Amino acid sequence: MISLKLILSLGEYMPYNSTHDLPYSIKNHLPIKAQEIYLKAFNNAWEEYQDSDKRRGEETREEVSHKVAWSAVKKKYHKDESGNWVEND
Repeated sequence: MISLKLILSLGEYMPYNSTHDLPYSIKNHLPIKAQEIYLKAFNNAWEEYQDSDKRRGEETREEVSHKVAWSAVKKKYHKDESGNWVEND
């Protein structure tokens, strides 16, 4: 729904509807399965931390959502010696 989207200065929308909507830096570096994890975690956090009282300090909703999303990805993926994101063993 358009009312749930926040238009950023770069023309990105939040929450994200698909992996195609993710920031370029995410799409360019993470495998598709990791992108899907990122998307789901980000969108869940976006809803969960809508109320600023649920966030720590002065962090924005966007900052918290990205931190949650990266944390979710890092539970299943890591960077290898070449700097590529690979699934954990």
